[in-house]
Amino acid sequence: MFSQLFGKYLVEKNVISYEDYKSAVQKQLDVRVKLGTIAVADGLLTEEQAETINRLQMQFDKRFGDIAVEKGFLTDDQVSSLLKKQGNPYMQFLQVLLESGKVTISQMDTEFTAFKKDKGFSDQEMTALKSDNFDALVPIFAFSSKPFVTELAGLVLRNINRFVSRDFYIGKIEAVNEMDYCYLAGQKTVGAHTIYLALAEKEPTGAFLKIASAFADEKYDAVNADAVDAVCEFINCNSGLFASEQSTKGIELDMEPCFAYEKQQTKGRIYALPIYIEDAEIKLMIAVDGDVEMGTTPYDFRQKKEVAASNTVGSKGTIVVVDDSAMSRKILRVILEEAGYSIVAEAADGVEAVEAYKQYKPELITLDITMPNLDGIGALKQIMEFDAKAKAVMITAAGQQNKIIEALKIGAEKFITKPFDKDEVIKSIDAIMKK
Repeated sequence: MFSQLFGKYLVEKNVISYEDYKSAVQKQLDVRVKLGTIAVADGLLTEEQAETINRLQMQFDKRFGDIAVEKGFLTDDQVSSLLKKQGNPYMQFLQVLLESGKVTISQMDTEFTAFKKDKGFSDQEMTALKSDNFDALVPIFAFSSKPFVTELAGLVLRNINRFVSRDFYIGKIEAVNEMDYCYLAGQKTVGAHTIYLALAEKEPTGAFLKIASAFADEKYDAVNADAVDAVCEFINCNSGLFASEQSTKGIELDMEPCFAYEKQQTKGRIYALPIYIEDAEIKLMIAVDGDVEMGTTPYDFRQKKEVAASNTVGSKGTIVVVDDSAMSRKILRVILEEAGYSIVAEAADGVEAVEAYKQYKPELITLDITMPNLDGIGALKQIMEFDAKAKAVMITAAGQQNKIIEALKIGAEKFITKPFDKDEVIKSIDAIMKK
């Protein structure tokens, strides 16, 4: 993040051009590769192990190295060695600029001092910036006396860094009472606190699409229902992870279905953190225990997908996939069909799920927990009343432990956590189908 902030400052002061800045950032990012990439290249991890750690990062919000050690994939000494190879981002950026011949060391010393003074950063804050230390940086830029705001901001930023882009920086958080936007996607959690978490674009800068494309691993050229769905799933995973972390502290939160709006206005006191992803701005919106309105007329992104039944001849079993997210249904469908199962129907909410089960009588049904109209728990109850021998697997983001326990008591066989791990999904479904 330091490279982007200092680089933009140098552009504003006409020390370097915007093209010089972007070239330097890209070269630095190419040098400062992810730990997983270095570990795989060094033969310390397999690609499968690195991917497993990446997925666990979204579920547990831990550093790559910490998870690798916990899983027994790497030792502490190996992680330390990898971190040294990754290098210091400040020194790398400075080196790239010096090698370009556009600046001199003395010039950089002068501009560095001016940057620190102009931005009002302390020595301690500059140290955190130069090392891209998120734990230290988030309180500087996203401080709020309101509970959870800074914590949530840090969580989302870490996941943007992991799953969207490393070429980003942030501005200072501010409290706003209203804000116009072109696109907004978010989620509300209720219980011990009422919390809104959302991402909003004031103008169509492209940041919304960058998040959607990266998280769904699919190229979106325009904001449509699928792109909005992908951003909602990114928010859902963050909300679930946050709820899970709070439950360990005795703070129970329950997630409601995601929401989306376009070309409207927020009302009520909301904290807005500007995030610049590859220089495209998006706002992270957080509201806690306040009278807040994110919009009035929802954008309908939960379009029902009519899906032809896959061929059941010679398949390992028939399955109905239920999730209000089209992206999640697609991912789960691909995993299961590649494993030899037949998806005979899809459903986008609990009401459709019950109807699909009665119509197709599948050997197994997957049920997302958080859905509109009728949630997964309600749908499971009705399905078990219709067929006491029904086999159901619950789909959940982290942070829904109480509902998982309730589902298991009602009759669910297992639960699968988002984001999906291909091997875990297949292992779980195979075990149930063999019963």
